[in-house]
Amino acid sequence: MACKDISKGIALLMVLFSLSFATRIGDIAVFEGNRGNHLVGYGLVVGLRGTGDGKSTLFTVKSIANMLNRMGIVVDPRRMTTKNVAAVMVSAKLPPYAKPGMYIDVEVSSIGDAKSLEGGTLLLTPLRGPDGEVYALAQGQVLISGYEARGRGAQQVKNVPTVGRIPNGAIVEREVHNSSLLMEINLYLESPSFSLAKLIQDRINTDFGTQVAHAIDGSTIKLKVPNGMNPVDFMARVEDIRIDVPSFARVVVDGRSGIVLLGGEVTINPVSVTVGSLVVTVLERPEVVQPPPLSPGQTAIVPRTELKVEEKEKRAIELRGATVSQLVDSLNRIGATPREIISILQAIKAAGALRARLEVL
Repeated sequence: MACKDISKGIALLMVLFSLSFATRIGDIAVFEGNRGNHLVGYGLVVGLRGTGDGKSTLFTVKSIANMLNRMGIVVDPRRMTTKNVAAVMVSAKLPPYAKPGMYIDVEVSSIGDAKSLEGGTLLLTPLRGPDGEVYALAQGQVLISGYEARGRGAQQVKNVPTVGRIPNGAIVEREVHNSSLLMEINLYLESPSFSLAKLIQDRINTDFGTQVAHAIDGSTIKLKVPNGMNPVDFMARVEDIRIDVPSFARVVVDGRSGIVLLGGEVTINPVSVTVGSLVVTVLERPEVVQPPPLSPGQTAIVPRTELKVEEKEKRAIELRGATVSQLVDSLNRIGATPREIISILQAIKAAGALRARLEVL
Protein backbone atom coordinates (compact mmCIF):
# COMPACT_ATOMS: atom_id res chain seq x y z
CA MET A 1 0.00 0.00 0.00
CA ALA A 2 1.25 3.45 -0.88
CA CYS A 3 -0.27 6.57 0.63
CA LYS A 4 0.57 10.18 -0.07
CA ASP A 5 -0.92 13.16 1.75
CA ILE A 6 0.09 16.42 0.12
CA SER A 7 -1.78 18.54 2.66
CA LYS A 8 0.56 17.80 5.55
CA GLY A 9 2.85 20.62 6.62
CA ILE A 10 6.03 20.93 8.59
CA ALA A 11 7.31 22.85 11.59
CA LEU A 12 6.25 26.48 11.94
CA LEU A 13 7.97 29.09 14.07
CA MET A 14 6.66 32.64 14.45
CA VAL A 15 8.68 35.22 16.36
CA LEU A 16 7.36 38.64 17.30
CA PHE A 17 9.79 41.53 17.76
CA SER A 18 9.13 44.66 19.76
CA LEU A 19 8.84 48.01 18.04
CA SER A 20 12.42 48.86 19.04
CA PHE A 21 15.21 47.12 20.90
CA ALA A 22 18.60 48.07 22.30
CA THR A 23 21.46 46.34 20.55
CA ARG A 24 25.21 46.59 20.16
CA ILE A 25 26.59 48.26 17.05
CA GLY A 26 28.79 45.19 16.60
CA ASP A 27 25.66 43.06 16.14
CA ILE A 28 24.27 45.07 13.20
CA ALA A 29 27.44 46.31 11.48
CA VAL A 30 30.89 45.01 10.55
CA PHE A 31 34.25 46.70 10.09
CA GLU A 32 35.92 46.78 6.71
CA GLY A 33 37.93 43.60 6.17
CA ASN A 34 36.06 41.83 8.98
CA ARG A 35 34.42 39.34 6.63
CA GLY A 36 34.17 35.60 6.25
CA ASN A 37 35.25 33.47 3.29
CA HIS A 38 33.33 30.59 1.74
CA LEU A 39 34.98 27.20 1.30
CA VAL A 40 33.86 24.18 -0.71
CA GLY A 41 35.04 20.61 -1.26
CA TYR A 42 34.04 17.24 -2.71
CA GLY A 43 33.87 14.23 -0.43
CA LEU A 44 32.32 10.86 0.36
CA VAL A 45 29.90 9.94 3.13
CA VAL A 46 30.21 6.28 4.17
CA GLY A 47 28.39 4.01 6.60
CA LEU A 48 24.88 4.55 5.20
CA ARG A 49 22.21 1.88 5.64
CA GLY A 50 21.57 1.16 1.98
CA THR A 51 20.49 4.75 1.24
CA GLY A 52 23.57 5.80 -0.73
CA ASP A 53 24.13 6.40 -4.43
CA GLY A 54 23.23 3.78 -7.03
CA LYS A 55 25.52 2.24 -9.61
CA SER A 56 24.29 4.74 -12.18
CA THR A 57 26.09 7.53 -10.28
CA LEU A 58 29.40 6.99 -12.04
CA PHE A 59 31.40 9.69 -10.24
CA THR A 60 30.70 7.99 -6.89
CA VAL A 61 31.96 4.65 -8.18
CA LYS A 62 35.10 6.26 -9.64
CA SER A 63 35.73 8.23 -6.47
CA ILE A 64 35.63 5.06 -4.35
CA ALA A 65 37.91 3.25 -6.78
CA ASN A 66 40.42 6.12 -6.81
CA MET A 67 40.40 6.32 -3.01
CA LEU A 68 41.05 2.60 -2.65
CA ASN A 69 43.81 2.72 -5.29
CA ARG A 70 45.61 5.42 -3.28
CA MET A 71 45.47 3.03 -0.31
CA GLY A 72 47.05 0.26 -2.37
CA ILE A 73 43.84 -1.65 -3.05
CA VAL A 74 43.09 -2.30 -6.71
CA VAL A 75 39.41 -2.89 -7.48
CA ASP A 76 37.26 -3.18 -10.58
CA PRO A 77 34.74 -0.26 -10.57
CA ARG A 78 32.29 -2.36 -12.60
CA ARG A 79 31.92 -4.84 -9.74
CA MET A 80 31.47 -2.32 -6.94
CA THR A 81 28.27 -1.51 -5.03
CA THR A 82 27.77 1.97 -3.65
CA LYS A 83 24.52 1.72 -1.70
CA ASN A 84 26.34 2.53 1.56
CA VAL A 85 28.29 5.49 0.10
CA ALA A 86 27.15 8.90 -1.13
CA ALA A 87 29.06 11.59 -3.01
CA VAL A 88 28.58 15.01 -1.40
CA MET A 89 29.60 18.62 -1.68
CA VAL A 90 30.93 20.05 1.57
CA SER A 91 30.65 23.79 2.23
CA ALA A 92 31.74 25.98 5.12
CA LYS A 93 32.30 29.61 5.99
CA LEU A 94 35.70 30.58 7.29
CA PRO A 95 35.15 33.33 9.89
CA PRO A 96 37.35 36.44 9.90
CA TYR A 97 40.65 36.18 11.73
CA ALA A 98 40.36 32.37 11.91
CA LYS A 99 43.65 30.79 12.95
CA PRO A 100 45.04 27.31 12.22
CA GLY A 101 43.72 24.82 14.73
CA MET A 102 40.28 26.43 15.12
CA TYR A 103 37.14 24.40 14.35
CA ILE A 104 34.25 25.50 12.13
CA ASP A 105 30.87 23.99 11.17
CA VAL A 106 30.33 22.42 7.77
CA GLU A 107 27.27 21.57 5.67
CA VAL A 108 27.08 18.36 3.65
CA SER A 109 24.80 18.05 0.59
CA SER A 110 24.28 14.98 -1.61
CA ILE A 111 24.96 15.42 -5.34
CA GLY A 112 24.02 11.91 -6.46
CA ASP A 113 20.83 9.88 -6.12
CA ALA A 114 21.26 9.00 -2.43
CA LYS A 115 18.04 8.69 -0.44
CA SER A 116 19.38 9.82 2.93
CA LEU A 117 22.63 10.73 4.72
CA GLU A 118 21.36 9.57 8.11
CA GLY A 119 24.02 7.75 10.14
CA GLY A 120 26.78 8.50 7.64
CA THR A 121 30.33 9.67 8.30
CA LEU A 122 32.15 12.15 6.08
CA LEU A 123 35.66 11.04 5.16
CA LEU A 124 38.54 13.51 5.26
CA THR A 125 37.70 16.25 2.75
CA PRO A 126 39.89 19.26 1.81
CA LEU A 127 37.97 22.55 1.71
CA ARG A 128 39.28 25.08 -0.78
CA GLY A 129 38.77 28.81 -1.23
CA PRO A 130 38.26 30.73 -4.50
CA ASP A 131 42.04 30.81 -4.97
CA GLY A 132 42.22 26.99 -5.03
CA GLU A 133 44.19 26.74 -1.78
CA VAL A 134 43.17 24.34 0.99
CA TYR A 135 42.10 26.30 4.09
CA ALA A 136 40.42 23.57 6.15
CA LEU A 137 39.96 19.80 6.44
CA ALA A 138 36.50 18.35 7.19
CA GLN A 139 35.55 15.00 8.68
CA GLY A 140 32.97 13.63 11.08
CA GLN A 141 29.48 12.19 11.56
CA VAL A 142 26.69 13.87 9.60
CA LEU A 143 23.63 15.08 11.52
CA ILE A 144 20.40 15.59 9.56
CA SER A 145 17.09 17.24 10.51
CA GLY A 146 14.86 15.02 8.35
CA TYR A 147 14.23 11.35 7.85
CA GLU A 148 13.03 8.86 5.27
CA ALA A 149 11.20 5.64 6.04
CA ARG A 150 10.25 3.28 3.23
CA GLY A 151 8.97 -0.20 2.63
CA ARG A 152 7.92 -2.17 -0.41
CA GLY A 153 4.61 -0.38 -0.77
CA ALA A 154 4.93 2.89 1.18
CA GLN A 155 7.37 5.60 2.11
CA GLN A 156 7.44 8.65 4.37
CA VAL A 157 9.87 11.56 3.98
CA LYS A 158 10.19 14.59 6.27
CA ASN A 159 12.26 17.70 5.54
CA VAL A 160 15.44 17.04 3.48
CA PRO A 161 17.37 13.93 4.59
CA THR A 162 20.02 14.44 1.88
CA VAL A 163 21.42 17.57 3.54
CA GLY A 164 23.15 17.59 6.93
CA ARG A 165 25.61 19.42 9.15
CA ILE A 166 28.72 18.53 11.12
CA PRO A 167 29.19 20.86 14.13
CA ASN A 168 32.88 21.71 14.48
CA GLY A 169 33.44 19.32 11.59
CA ALA A 170 36.40 21.10 9.99
CA ILE A 171 39.73 22.21 11.36
CA VAL A 172 41.37 25.34 9.93
CA GLU A 173 44.74 24.67 8.30
CA ARG A 174 45.55 28.03 6.70
CA GLU A 175 45.01 31.63 7.80
CA VAL A 176 43.46 34.29 5.58
CA HIS A 177 45.62 37.38 5.88
CA ASN A 178 43.57 40.51 6.55
CA SER A 179 44.71 44.05 5.89
CA SER A 180 46.46 45.74 8.78
CA LEU A 181 44.48 48.04 11.04
CA LEU A 182 44.50 51.68 9.91
CA MET A 183 43.65 54.98 11.59
CA GLU A 184 40.63 55.35 9.29
CA ILE A 185 38.16 52.48 9.20
CA ASN A 186 34.89 51.94 7.36
CA LEU A 187 31.92 50.51 9.23
CA TYR A 188 29.36 48.68 7.05
CA LEU A 189 25.73 48.10 8.04
CA GLU A 190 24.38 44.60 7.43
CA SER A 191 20.98 46.06 6.44
CA PRO A 192 21.47 49.41 4.62
CA SER A 193 19.33 52.22 6.02
CA PHE A 194 19.96 55.97 5.90
CA SER A 195 18.10 56.57 9.15
CA LEU A 196 20.04 53.84 10.92
CA ALA A 197 23.36 55.09 9.51
CA LYS A 198 22.69 58.60 10.85
CA LEU A 199 21.56 57.17 14.19
CA ILE A 200 24.81 55.23 14.56
CA GLN A 201 26.87 58.25 13.47
CA ASP A 202 25.29 60.50 16.09
CA ARG A 203 25.54 57.88 18.83
CA ILE A 204 29.26 57.25 18.22
CA ASN A 205 30.07 60.96 18.14
CA THR A 206 28.13 61.50 21.38
CA ASP A 207 29.96 58.64 23.10
CA PHE A 208 33.44 59.91 22.13
CA GLY A 209 32.57 63.58 22.53
CA THR A 210 34.09 64.45 19.16
CA GLN A 211 33.41 64.01 15.45
CA VAL A 212 34.96 60.58 14.83
CA ALA A 213 32.11 59.14 12.70
CA HIS A 214 30.74 60.38 9.40
CA ALA A 215 27.98 58.57 7.45
CA ILE A 216 28.89 58.32 3.77
CA ASP A 217 25.70 56.62 2.57
CA GLY A 218 23.02 54.26 3.83
CA SER A 219 25.48 51.44 4.49
CA THR A 220 28.88 53.05 5.14
CA ILE A 221 30.11 55.04 8.13
CA LYS A 222 33.69 56.31 8.01
CA LEU A 223 35.46 56.24 11.38
CA LYS A 224 38.64 58.10 12.36
CA VAL A 225 40.62 56.73 15.28
CA PRO A 226 41.31 59.51 17.84
CA ASN A 227 44.95 60.52 18.28
CA GLY A 228 46.79 58.42 20.81
CA MET A 229 44.18 55.63 20.82
CA ASN A 230 44.91 52.07 19.76
CA PRO A 231 42.75 50.99 16.75
CA VAL A 232 41.79 47.73 18.49
CA ASP A 233 40.63 49.59 21.60
CA PHE A 234 38.69 52.03 19.43
CA MET A 235 36.93 49.29 17.46
CA ALA A 236 36.07 47.37 20.63
CA ARG A 237 34.53 50.49 22.16
CA VAL A 238 32.52 51.22 19.01
CA GLU A 239 31.21 47.63 18.90
CA ASP A 240 29.95 47.84 22.50
CA ILE A 241 27.99 51.07 22.00
CA ARG A 242 24.27 50.33 22.31
CA ILE A 243 21.56 52.02 20.29
CA ASP A 244 17.78 51.68 20.07
CA VAL A 245 17.13 50.08 16.69
CA PRO A 246 13.55 50.15 15.36
CA SER A 247 12.24 46.83 14.09
CA PHE A 248 11.66 46.37 10.38
CA ALA A 249 8.55 44.94 8.75
CA ARG A 250 9.96 41.73 7.36
CA VAL A 251 8.80 38.16 6.75
CA VAL A 252 11.49 35.49 6.38
CA VAL A 253 10.52 32.11 4.92
CA ASP A 254 12.71 28.99 4.83
CA GLY A 255 11.02 26.81 2.23
CA ARG A 256 13.29 23.84 2.94
CA SER A 257 12.50 23.48 6.65
CA GLY A 258 9.10 25.22 6.66
CA ILE A 259 10.11 27.88 9.21
CA VAL A 260 8.39 31.29 8.99
CA LEU A 261 9.55 34.34 10.96
CA LEU A 262 7.30 37.40 11.15
CA GLY A 263 8.40 40.81 12.43
CA GLY A 264 6.23 42.65 14.92
CA GLU A 265 5.32 45.46 12.51
CA VAL A 266 4.04 43.17 9.75
CA THR A 267 0.47 44.13 8.77
CA ILE A 268 -1.86 43.17 5.95
CA ASN A 269 -4.24 45.23 3.87
CA PRO A 270 -7.84 43.97 3.58
CA VAL A 271 -7.77 40.62 1.76
CA SER A 272 -9.75 37.35 1.74
CA VAL A 273 -8.03 33.97 2.04
CA THR A 274 -9.41 30.51 1.25
CA VAL A 275 -7.38 27.39 1.86
CA GLY A 276 -8.28 24.02 0.35
CA SER A 277 -6.97 20.67 1.50
CA LEU A 278 -6.34 18.02 -1.15
CA VAL A 279 -5.61 14.41 -0.10
CA VAL A 280 -4.57 11.83 -2.68
CA THR A 281 -4.53 8.18 -1.54
CA VAL A 282 -3.15 5.36 -3.68
CA LEU A 283 -3.80 1.78 -2.54
CA GLU A 284 -2.09 -1.19 -4.16
CA ARG A 285 -4.10 -4.44 -3.78
CA PRO A 286 -2.50 -7.08 -6.05
CA GLU A 287 -4.83 -10.01 -6.84
CA VAL A 288 -3.71 -13.59 -7.39
CA VAL A 289 -5.51 -15.20 -10.40
CA GLN A 290 -5.63 -18.99 -10.62
CA PRO A 291 -6.09 -20.79 -13.98
CA PRO A 292 -8.92 -23.32 -14.43
CA PRO A 293 -8.16 -26.90 -13.27
CA LEU A 294 -6.17 -29.06 -15.74
CA SER A 295 -5.60 -26.03 -17.99
CA PRO A 296 -2.15 -25.09 -19.37
CA GLY A 297 -2.41 -21.64 -17.75
CA GLN A 298 -0.21 -20.41 -14.89
CA THR A 299 -0.92 -18.58 -11.66
CA ALA A 300 -0.49 -14.84 -12.17
CA ILE A 301 -0.55 -11.74 -9.99
CA VAL A 302 -2.71 -9.00 -11.45
CA PRO A 303 -2.15 -5.45 -10.15
CA ARG A 304 -5.17 -3.70 -8.70
CA THR A 305 -4.83 -0.01 -7.91
CA GLU A 306 -7.40 2.03 -6.02
CA LEU A 307 -7.09 5.81 -6.37
CA LYS A 308 -9.01 8.11 -4.04
CA VAL A 309 -8.96 11.90 -4.26
CA GLU A 310 -10.57 13.90 -1.47
CA GLU A 311 -10.74 17.69 -1.39
CA LYS A 312 -11.95 19.20 1.86
CA GLU A 313 -13.80 22.47 1.70
CA LYS A 314 -12.50 25.43 3.68
CA ARG A 315 -14.32 28.66 4.34
CA ALA A 316 -12.86 32.04 3.39
CA ILE A 317 -11.41 34.33 6.07
CA GLU A 318 -11.16 38.09 5.58
CA LEU A 319 -8.03 39.74 6.95
CA ARG A 320 -8.49 43.46 7.46
CA GLY A 321 -5.48 45.39 8.74
CA ALA A 322 -4.33 42.24 10.52
CA THR A 323 -1.44 42.25 12.94
CA VAL A 324 0.86 39.26 13.38
CA SER A 325 -1.26 37.69 16.14
CA GLN A 326 -4.49 38.26 14.19
CA LEU A 327 -2.96 36.69 11.11
CA VAL A 328 -1.88 33.61 13.06
CA ASP A 329 -5.31 33.24 14.69
CA SER A 330 -7.11 33.57 11.36
CA LEU A 331 -4.92 31.00 9.61
CA ASN A 332 -5.30 28.59 12.52
CA ARG A 333 -9.08 28.91 12.33
CA ILE A 334 -9.14 27.78 8.71
CA GLY A 335 -6.76 24.93 9.48
CA ALA A 336 -3.83 26.11 7.37
CA THR A 337 -0.67 24.01 7.58
CA PRO A 338 2.80 25.61 7.73
CA ARG A 339 3.45 24.90 4.03
CA GLU A 340 0.08 26.44 3.16
CA ILE A 341 0.93 29.49 5.27
CA ILE A 342 4.09 29.98 3.17
CA SER A 343 2.02 29.85 -0.03
CA ILE A 344 -0.55 32.24 1.49
CA LEU A 345 2.13 34.78 2.39
CA GLN A 346 3.59 34.63 -1.12
CA ALA A 347 0.12 35.11 -2.65
CA ILE A 348 -0.68 38.02 -0.32
CA LYS A 349 2.63 39.63 -1.25
CA ALA A 350 1.89 39.16 -4.97
CA ALA A 351 -1.50 40.79 -4.43
CA GLY A 352 0.18 43.83 -2.88
CA ALA A 353 -1.55 43.34 0.48
CA LEU A 354 1.48 42.42 2.58
CA ARG A 355 3.07 45.53 4.11
CA ALA A 356 6.46 43.98 4.70
CA ARG A 357 9.51 42.72 2.85
CA LEU A 358 9.22 39.01 2.01
CA GLU A 359 12.52 37.12 1.96
CA VAL A 360 12.68 33.47 0.88
CA LEU A 361 15.81 31.57 1.95
